[in-house]
Amino acid sequence: MQQTPTSLPSDADLRRAAEPFAHPEMWRSVLQLATSFGPFLAGCAAMYLACPVSTWLTLALAVPTGALMVRIFIVQHDCGHGSFFASRHANTIVGRLCSLCTFTPYLNWGRQHRQHHASWNNLDRSDGGSDIYSSCLTVRAYLDLSRRHRLLHRLVRHPLVANVLLPPLVFLLLYRLPFDTPRAWTNERRSVHLTNIALVLLFGALVALLGWRDVLLVHGPVMVVASILGVWLFTLQHRFAGARWSGRGDWRFVDAALDGSSWFDLPRALHWLTGNIGFHHVHHLDQHVPNYRLAAAHEAVQELRTVPRLGLGAGLCAPRLTLWDEATGRLVRFRDARPEMRLDKVTPGV
Repeated sequence: MQQTPTSLPSDADLRRAAEPFAHPEMWRSVLQLATSFGPFLAGCAAMYLACPVSTWLTLALAVPTGALMVRIFIVQHDCGHGSFFASRHANTIVGRLCSLCTFTPYLNWGRQHRQHHASWNNLDRSDGGSDIYSSCLTVRAYLDLSRRHRLLHRLVRHPLVANVLLPPLVFLLLYRLPFDTPRAWTNERRSVHLTNIALVLLFGALVALLGWRDVLLVHGPVMVVASILGVWLFTLQHRFAGARWSGRGDWRFVDAALDGSSWFDLPRALHWLTGNIGFHHVHHLDQHVPNYRLAAAHEAVQELRTVPRLGLGAGLCAPRLTLWDEATGRLVRFRDARPEMRLDKVTPGV
């Protein structure tokens, strides 16, 4: 569909472009389950076989096996959106099964993640809880902090801390407790405890059969690799050069989807491995599009409105963009925040 400068697509046109793809296909969902769990379980088996041979070989195998866990997490993610199967019951069963691999309570994480979809890239958002990856301070707000709070804010969001040290702690320890889950979320809080019980039974059985050393040597490194890769992907989905953040009533759904969510253009093999989550702008435009149909939906949307491409190199640098400069309307690094940027004058319309 050709668009002239005087015939720009409306928000409704853009949402309608993705809508035909917002339906799961049973055979493709089942195929993705087989191509996700199959290689992952094979990778775990190869690591167990390598344990008596070489610790280093076992650790090396954790890299591809951990990457395959990211693909399983995307299946769980889609189940939480109700987009992997047409049946809600099937989504729940598969999502809970995935949670035993990802260590992530299905119901609790899914509901909190849907809050993210309600208002992402919003500078005024106040329901982020402990999620440092879905919130962003303006430069002026950062400079208004006390020196001690600026140091803490900067330390926690340093790429080494936020993207390497914290992810394993979040998935292995933080998700074991519903500490930031509202009391009214009874089912979600229960899901945390039930997931913990299931994990204890599962890994208790593995330890009894294979020994604690091998179980720890296999699943510990796999979880570390998967959590680091997953959090890095999540970080650059909304923090990248050219991303749009809005506040003070300027936030709009379609703009936040197409201008505030990344199209991470990866090689085809990496799109497969990451469940096409690089087409994140389409996922926010319509969260009911299953991951295996995101590429096709992207092509349909791209015909109406071109979305900027984020390459692998820019994606590696993206975690350093941590503050929103309202004066220039762009994300900047901590080192770019200067006292003179505290001025109240902001470019109109930004």
